[in-house]
Amino acid sequence: MGTPEFAVPSLRRVAAMTPQFETVLVVTGCDKPRRSKNSPPEPTPVKQAALELGLPVFESDDVRTPGFFAKVAEARPDVIVVAAFRILPSEIFELPPLGAFNLHGSLLPAYRGAAPVNWSIINGDAETGVTTFFLQKSVDTGNIITMDRTSIGPDENAWELLLRLSEIGAGTVERTLAMIAAGAVTPQKQDETLATKAPKLTRDNTRIDWHQPVRHLHDFIRGLAMKPTAWTTFGGKSLKIYKAKPCSIETTPDEPGMLRIADGRLLAAGTDGWLELLSVQPEGKKAMDGQSFARGLRTGDEAPRFF
Repeated sequence: MGTPEFAVPSLRRVAAMTPQFETVLVVTGCDKPRRSKNSPPEPTPVKQAALELGLPVFESDDVRTPGFFAKVAEARPDVIVVAAFRILPSEIFELPPLGAFNLHGSLLPAYRGAAPVNWSIINGDAETGVTTFFLQKSVDTGNIITMDRTSIGPDENAWELLLRLSEIGAGTVERTLAMIAAGAVTPQKQDETLATKAPKLTRDNTRIDWHQPVRHLHDFIRGLAMKPTAWTTFGGKSLKIYKAKPCSIETTPDEPGMLRIADGRLLAAGTDGWLELLSVQPEGKKAMDGQSFARGLRTGDEAPRFF
């Protein structure tokens, strides 16, 4: 069971585990417009991969209907593998005799919730990983089966890390299935005292607060790239910032959020220095590099500040 690109490497790895394992059903979301509201419906990345692999597919956006339970039960799975799908009701994850497990993009119990990869970067972590755990009623709280660790690059963004974790996670899923088949799982309870949250990303919590050290601003921007993207306002309109980097110039900023153009570079001030904005997208326009945006501003040392 899965929907986005993150789940595709795991699906391919599981499908390749024949004849030891047979993939009896792939469950994913329904076709819908994905490029824009008016674009034609498109299949989920998981559905596309499943069709390429010749696997049976069941599409549903409602996991609590009798029809959903009936379709899954009809497949008579021994194990259910979940990767970036939906919150399942207990009658589904209690159905397979060997259990249902989830692949999560963090080292649980850290970053329980919808956006673990993003928040690990936003918080400036140097390490993260993936965890498989048996599902239970409370989200992301089940007993841990196994995990794999990896470092986070100092300039790595969330999309790049997500792609890496999806490949690492495919190996974790393969190992988890082998452990379950061999009866070699010793589930470990999560330490609740170490639990942290990774809440859903919203318009409010992705807005840049310039009253932060430059290092924190850098982590915030890369932690939201390429989606949903960190944003601020400029001239009363929204401005997305896809990429930035700390930089050193002699001038000390007067106030956080102030803009400066230095040698054609577009700089924004944090509380302790400057951040070069490398890739931005003004509201209603295409993405552009920071220097192109800077050329559209008035010349001089200072441009209007962000609000």
